[in-house]
Amino acid sequence: MSENLYKLIARVMNVSVSNINDGTGPESIESWTSFNGYVLLYELEQQFKVKFTLDEAIDVKTVADIKRHLKNHGVILNE
Repeated sequence: MSENLYKLIARVMNVSVSNINDGTGPESIESWTSFNGYVLLYELEQQFKVKFTLDEAIDVKTVADIKRHLKNHGVILNE
């Protein structure tokens, strides 16, 4: 399921999936703007049927943070 997550992030950020890893975030992807960050959160909520809190949304700095919050919502990502 991590592959699906990486593909979703790559699509929203308009980059190759090969550019996505657990350390990826706004610091490493130029197109990861605040607007695209909100689009990403919306897409994640739709894809994984979760609802992030404002604190969770603010806390997202990397893909690893997204994985952690998804796990906290009961989403199982097979590594």
